[in-house]
Amino acid sequence: MEPSQVLIRPVISEKSYALSAAGKYTFRVHPDAHRTQIRQAVERIYSVHVRKVHTINVKAKPKRRGITRGQTRTWKKAIVQVGAGESIPVFQGLESEQG
Repeated sequence: MEPSQVLIRPVISEKSYALSAAGKYTFRVHPDAHRTQIRQAVERIYSVHVRKVHTINVKAKPKRRGITRGQTRTWKKAIVQVGAGESIPVFQGLESEQG
């Protein structure tokens, strides 16, 4: 699997923004990707050294629109911790927008 297929997109939320201050970055990843593939993809795309990778399967939540019932999709999330002094530039733009 190519690195661009492993990482789908970064997860931008209040919780992921707080984690980025500690050097941990959150990504939505391919459901079949494992930790080694995620580590290699982040290192190759962003040119950083990955220390740890945590993966979480996010379960579907029930939703309603009128009388129609459904649910959101299940997806896989990865929290990647990079080496000390390194950062991923995707999350750097958030600091200037918060001001």
